[in-house]
Amino acid sequence: MADSALDVSQLSRRFDQRQILDHLDLCVAPGELVAIVGESGSGKSTLLNLIAGLDTPDAGKILISGQDLAVLDDDARTRLRRARLGFVFQSFHILPHLRVGQNIELPLVLLGVAAGERQQRVAELLAAVGLADRAASLPRELSGGELQRVAVARALVHRPVLVLADEPTGNLDAETAAMVMRLLVTQIRERGAAGVLVTHSAAAAALADRALLLSQGRLHPQNLAVG
Repeated sequence: MADSALDVSQLSRRFDQRQILDHLDLCVAPGELVAIVGESGSGKSTLLNLIAGLDTPDAGKILISGQDLAVLDDDARTRLRRARLGFVFQSFHILPHLRVGQNIELPLVLLGVAAGERQQRVAELLAAVGLADRAASLPRELSGGELQRVAVARALVHRPVLVLADEPTGNLDAETAAMVMRLLVTQIRERGAAGVLVTHSAAAAALADRALLLSQGRLHPQNLAVG
């Protein structure tokens, strides 16, 4: 699709003679969050790794904003991840020796963004996630929910076209998980990024624009509305 931030077509991957992904298709539009659910071992992590350019498919094509990953070498893929992708992980991956503002700023430092612009964007994201007063705090001084909000801010600060979220609420209680998911959905929509969420949580998946079940190597529409 010409207007897709992410366009995956006929993607296949095998491991040890086992077909993990089998001619899988997925399109995600800017501002859309798609949740992918499935049993452990169904291929969810494999799919994320392929989209992120950390693994190579046996067949098929992955386009990020029209850029074909297959034509890029390792260095070019690294540059693409740094500039166009944002990541939110279950275990936060916040650097303990850096303060909150510095953690959020790090993607901009790696991209060579000027100091003034970095400070402006960090302040904007801290305010957006409700942590404007925690820029100088160390990660050990924050709760799990606050750390995940820092992770969301860090994933968005460089204005990526695609955000990949891997079980972002897995280490949070139900109330905090719901708050983080609402924040993630709101920020993706407001900033026009596309999002792919991998989760075991039906409650988290129900907050996405679409939920898809990964089964037998392909994605199937899934109704996960919770009341």
